[in-house]
Amino acid sequence: MRNVVYALLPVCAFSVWLFGVSALALIVTAAAASVLTEHLFSKLANRPSSVKDFSVVITGLLLALTLPPGFPLWMTAVGGFIAVALGKMLFGGLGFNIFNPALVGRAFLQAAFPVAITSYTPAMARDRFSEFIPTTLALPFMQPAALTEWIARVRVDAFSGATPLMQQKFDHVTTEILPLFLGKVSGSAGETSALLILLCGAYLIARNFMDWRIPAAMLLSAFLAGGAFHLASPAQYPNPFFVLFSGGLMLGALFMATDMVASPVTPLGVWIYGALMGLVTVIIRFLGGLPEGVMYAILLGNAVSPMIDNLTQPRVFGTRKKAEAKS
Repeated sequence: MRNVVYALLPVCAFSVWLFGVSALALIVTAAAASVLTEHLFSKLANRPSSVKDFSVVITGLLLALTLPPGFPLWMTAVGGFIAVALGKMLFGGLGFNIFNPALVGRAFLQAAFPVAITSYTPAMARDRFSEFIPTTLALPFMQPAALTEWIARVRVDAFSGATPLMQQKFDHVTTEILPLFLGKVSGSAGETSALLILLCGAYLIARNFMDWRIPAAMLLSAFLAGGAFHLASPAQYPNPFFVLFSGGLMLGALFMATDMVASPVTPLGVWIYGALMGLVTVIIRFLGGLPEGVMYAILLGNAVSPMIDNLTQPRVFGTRKKAEAKS
């Protein structure tokens, strides 16, 4: 668990470099809320605090990295509480959760605060290290300061308030691949740099802390599905590399779909699991009403993971098939 935290730290640092003190406050708030919630529930259950296993820190970091950099901190704290309380402790704690806890918190926030969670701010703002994005410190149930005035003042040119996925979905404007790959674009706090996320995931794979087959299957499935849509209608759908490098696909495939508790364990099952999530992501992006589908794809994969395991159990060597046994 500590090594997963280590792997996420460069992504967090890059987020702070892109979005400044607001991203730092977002990450600290989500992690603190998650840790405090798990500590509280451990005390209420009269058992030793489980925060020392670092799993709850991962939940907080992943939740923060899936949120807009200017997301209000009080909403972030609510999301951290929900992620741990409903996504983890309700099922019995680490090892018993059936869904990725960070995505449970993210799904709740999307349902509860749909406007705030789709309000994005530009990267590389001039005063990002000396002042907060106006929405960051918005009080509960209060209207934040106008973002348009802040954007004009920090001298960010050509910012439309939309992420590359939103621009492609609603305006049919496709961002160039290199900026997407390197990460100097608008988006959620930790989803922008595909290159950095790949490098951090490669560290975990090299240390044998991640089943590489799950992200490989998910990314390959998304690439093939995106390629099929692009071949069918190049003017309407972007090329498959845009599918891979935009939005939260990389972060989700490498750090959330690979949740050891919520993913299958059979050799065939992990390929089916990853391929299903990649396909669902592309279907939601291209045919659904939302520009992004990674969160729902992974939650769906978590839900069917036990069934995939049951259907793909290998036959024990030396035993007969059912039909032969009946005869």
